[in-house]
Amino acid sequence: MPNMNDILILLPELCLVVAACLLLLLDAFMAPARRWVLHWLSIAVLLVAMYLVMAGQPEQSISAFNGMFVRDRVAEILKVFALLATVLVFIYARPYLIDRKLYVGEFYTLTIFAVIGIMLLVSAGSLVTVYLGLELLTLSSYALVALNRDSSLSSEAAIKYFVLGALASGMLLYGMSMIYGATGTLDLAQLHTAASLHNSTPNLLLFGLIFMIIGIGFKLGAAPFHMWIPDVYQGSPTAVTIFIGSAPKLAAFGMAYRLLESGMGDPSLAHQWQQMLAVLAVLSLAIGNLVAIVQTNLKRVLAYSTISHMGYLLLGLASANSEGYAAAMFYAISYALMGTAAFGVILALACAGFECEEVDDLKGLNQRSPWLAFLMLLVMFSLAGVPPLFGFFAKLMVLQAAVHANMLWLAIVGAVFAIIGLYYYLRVVKVMYFDKPVEGSEHKPQSDLSLRLVLSLNALALLVMGFCWGPLLDWCKSAFPAV
Repeated sequence: MPNMNDILILLPELCLVVAACLLLLLDAFMAPARRWVLHWLSIAVLLVAMYLVMAGQPEQSISAFNGMFVRDRVAEILKVFALLATVLVFIYARPYLIDRKLYVGEFYTLTIFAVIGIMLLVSAGSLVTVYLGLELLTLSSYALVALNRDSSLSSEAAIKYFVLGALASGMLLYGMSMIYGATGTLDLAQLHTAASLHNSTPNLLLFGLIFMIIGIGFKLGAAPFHMWIPDVYQGSPTAVTIFIGSAPKLAAFGMAYRLLESGMGDPSLAHQWQQMLAVLAVLSLAIGNLVAIVQTNLKRVLAYSTISHMGYLLLGLASANSEGYAAAMFYAISYALMGTAAFGVILALACAGFECEEVDDLKGLNQRSPWLAFLMLLVMFSLAGVPPLFGFFAKLMVLQAAVHANMLWLAIVGAVFAIIGLYYYLRVVKVMYFDKPVEGSEHKPQSDLSLRLVLSLNALALLVMGFCWGPLLDWCKSAFPAV
């Protein structure tokens, strides 16, 4: 039976569950004209949850429900930035949703349920909790992708996402069953110990590990399990794409860390999954950067950019040490902030009847809106890893971790593809500053004050963090003191 201590440990998650249910009821009885109340209440709920995560974080790792739920520094950091990214999503999405008559309560409640899934996933202490958090996140995401029921592109993207997601979840579950069969435990801490003792079934453990890597690769969007990302990014309403491209990446890192380090971190197994992650990293860097070069749709460019960035995140994970995990977490946080800013600019430029989804839609943006062009320039340069922006130091940390883990060849591959990736980021900047606007495409950007203010802070933070990244990196390092 759960005790009061278990309830207190899960307080942020329980508050979000109760709030999501109340918001769902409130929406059912609320006039559409008063939906702005729901919008600001949802943001307030997320901020309260963020406060509870930080205020209630103990110095040492603690667990609840017989170890199924873990509350430690890793979970704290990932939860804080997942909640922050979702707050940014809500602020950026509101004008877009209003213009397209998608301003419904389901967007807020489904997103909050997805965030609850993220929080469960990054605090998982058992294979059961991993699967529970993952399914809560993915099922909510499927519905969000299909939010625009009148769009055939959106419906097609949702079906592709559902089919491929179900396949990946099945493979992950199959891998978990193999590992349970080999070790006889679902608890990740016990699994770590049992893996080193069950030398009689190494093939069964390795078999299960392969299927778990497939599930992790799909959730990260790493090649060759990336097939869903371009179609989902393009087909989803941009207000949904910005969420899928930010907070769930933090969850994917948390899932990979819990399964691989907490569960399968025995040196004999770690050597196996290090090699698998290295292969996935190289494939992601190659496919993401090379295919992005030929894309003309801006959302697909950012989709393949995501694939390449997940390759860099895998560089840190493949190091399999505290430095690598801290660098990978640092990279996941930086990408979440860069992703929200990139899609935030697209949402700021989109208006009724104009989606701003093609690269050519940005032609002459500097003449129409110099400030938004400057913000997009900061985002593109940060994604490209141009110093002194935030993205440069994120790349530097994972490359350095790979070198220190005696994977120099992998760091060289990462550096080469970072140079190749400059092309498609600079192309966006060139279109904004040096191309003439297309006649008839001079649409006015969104005038929503909260969007413009928060977007400016988000993009400028990428510049400021380029000079003040040390405290965040130290915070990440404090989560992995003796791994």
